[in-house]
Amino acid sequence: MALAMLTVCEAQKRKQVEDPLAEARQAIEKSNAIYFQAFVKGDSSIFIERYAKDCCIMAPNAPAKCGPDAALAFYRIAYHQFGLRDGRFITQEIFGDGKEFVTEVGLWESYNANGELYDHGKFMVLWKKTQDGWKMFRDSFSSNRN
Repeated sequence: MALAMLTVCEAQKRKQVEDPLAEARQAIEKSNAIYFQAFVKGDSSIFIERYAKDCCIMAPNAPAKCGPDAALAFYRIAYHQFGLRDGRFITQEIFGDGKEFVTEVGLWESYNANGELYDHGKFMVLWKKTQDGWKMFRDSFSSNRN
């Protein structure tokens, strides 16, 4: 019995060594899958939950929004001023050591209330492992439109 338990523990350790980003990747995929539900449902709490309390959101052509109120401030602009109602992320890369921080690079699309493409572009997010799990720590993105 002890040998079987030791073998299972060793297999788990090897898996962690083989893919140190597995936990972060899974958390990022889960977070990204529900991120835009904040806009679909008009529920800022879903959006805020994706971000670390000490986050910075660095949108194009605007000063960075940082700190505990940054996510709500950005959500209000995106929802009320720009009329975002849905979107999606396409992750292209996740890299880092998987311990405290990882970086995600990808593409995004956002849609208006009529389901029409509002904008699209690229992003780079630095994720931070917090006591509440993996959260967006630095979120930088830009449009592909001229």
